[in-house]
Amino acid sequence: MSMNPNEPFFDVTEESATETDPNSALETVTKERDRLLEEKNDLLDRLLRRQAEFDNFRRRADREKAEVIEYANSESVGAIVPILDDFERALKAGNNDSEYARGMELIYQRLADALKKLGLEPISAKGQKFDPHVHHAVDKVETADEEEDTILDEYQRGYNFRGRLLRPAMVKVAVKNK
Repeated sequence: MSMNPNEPFFDVTEESATETDPNSALETVTKERDRLLEEKNDLLDRLLRRQAEFDNFRRRADREKAEVIEYANSESVGAIVPILDDFERALKAGNNDSEYARGMELIYQRLADALKKLGLEPISAKGQKFDPHVHHAVDKVETADEEEDTILDEYQRGYNFRGRLLRPAMVKVAVKNK
């Protein structure tokens, strides 16, 4: 029931004003009170539902915003990881100039530390058991020296970003000698 602002709050007409029957007046006021109470309860129910809908919307919007930020961070870090790989290769290649090598090592360490603070975690591979969820086998070698599915070598390091796989490790895996 909705209230029209142009209607009087109580139904006061000449007939009801001149009526002298107190029971009829009491009945009219009781009906009006019941109607207003029902309308109040209806409005209160609608208000509570709208508040709940708004709270759900706000939570969903916050969750979606966090997911978008997480995705953007993941993409940014993923774009920087190849640079980290290049530093590792440069350090392994070595250089006769020890000052230059030390400078490269410091830059590499600072970059690795900054990415670690953002949530980048290297995946350990060499000597571990092969896990297809975090490792990508690019080479299989038959051997009797190692247990089957043991990772013999790591060609490219894998990374997790905030608990999610960013890039699998490229590895060489041992298989049983036939």
